[in-house]
Amino acid sequence: MNKNTSSTIIAGLDIGSHKIAVCVGQEFEGMVKIIALTSIPNYGIRKGIIEDIDTVSRSITEAIRSAEAICGVPIDEAIIGINGSHITMNLSKGVIAVSRADGQIGSNDTQRVLDAAKAIALPPNREIIHVFPKRYIIDSHEDVRDPIGMTGIRLEIEAHIIGGSTPALRNIDRCLSNAEVDNMGYVFNPIASSRSVLDKRQKDLGVSAIDIGANTTGIAIFEEGDLIHAAVIPIGSAHLTNDIAIGLRIPIDMAEKIKLKYASANPKSIADLDYIDLAEFDPNESETIPRKYLSEIIEARLAELFSLIKEQLQAVDKDGMLPAGIVYTGGGSQLDGLIEASKENLRLPSQLGKPTLEFSSLVDKFDSPMYATSIGLMLWGIENLQNKKYTNLEGNLGGAVNKIKGIFKQFLP
Repeated sequence: MNKNTSSTIIAGLDIGSHKIAVCVGQEFEGMVKIIALTSIPNYGIRKGIIEDIDTVSRSITEAIRSAEAICGVPIDEAIIGINGSHITMNLSKGVIAVSRADGQIGSNDTQRVLDAAKAIALPPNREIIHVFPKRYIIDSHEDVRDPIGMTGIRLEIEAHIIGGSTPALRNIDRCLSNAEVDNMGYVFNPIASSRSVLDKRQKDLGVSAIDIGANTTGIAIFEEGDLIHAAVIPIGSAHLTNDIAIGLRIPIDMAEKIKLKYASANPKSIADLDYIDLAEFDPNESETIPRKYLSEIIEARLAELFSLIKEQLQAVDKDGMLPAGIVYTGGGSQLDGLIEASKENLRLPSQLGKPTLEFSSLVDKFDSPMYATSIGLMLWGIENLQNKKYTNLEGNLGGAVNKIKGIFKQFLP
């Protein structure tokens, strides 16, 4: 990345099981400009775990080179999206004595108590990706949002810790090294996509960002502006393809093409006489199948996905209790009828994710939900640039941690 330009240039790299997306953005005079947005197919990853380092390395290289050709700027570093079944979230606590003799709490105290929370006992093969403060406690005064400037003797913190598998992260690092891309830091995909598709009001009211990938679905739930829960469900859009291949007894590649062209989550909207001619996809095929049957296959798998999403909502007592509802992102969210099925199954407002910020863009596809994560990664990088917090990027609580300064305050909702 050219570090000598007069404005900040940041790349977000979303490494998915079926695609790699790159967003390159530039901040200038308080406005974010998207100067490159591209994606290429990817193989060698399953459920967020790399199975073929060489294949993924080549795909990253191709995606980066494609973005460089569009924006005309060399890209040698990026914010990296992370997802997969190895991601976990735990609640941790930290306690310190206030350092100043007069008891006034300063930024060094909030950093010390945050470090204490990070000292959570993790298994040897796991490491911290994010720390999101939930609340501070000063002596017996609970639910403090920003303790700086307040007075006390004992400062406590409750924080959400998002962690990942060390071997999985190191394998991604190796792929990045092979592609000659420096890792500026990992961001959990639903957290990244929430940066681009959720506004402050939604996060205050209560909302869930759900990123439907190929093999997994990531969930992040917000309330009163803070992250309250995150999880990964081991079902994604590739499971729909597999079900179609089995149900119709056709090759997996044909199943994917049929899914993209004819799949719907609503069997009731399809006429009984609406048929799909398989010869359209393979001249050797002579069979026709009811499109309604295809939709019923999709409906059955989605019912399982919605059931698992409901379990995550119930875990934090938010089943049917999110006023701002659910915002879907990821390639799998573009399935016809998904939003209506979500409303019916989860009894919550549901919508596809669209950018909440105004961009100056040279591309016409930035509002697609499949690019929400890569755009969010780019925004996250610009937001954190001044503080240089690229490793174990932290959350925000009342501005006390990872305080946003300067350029980004002009366009963050």
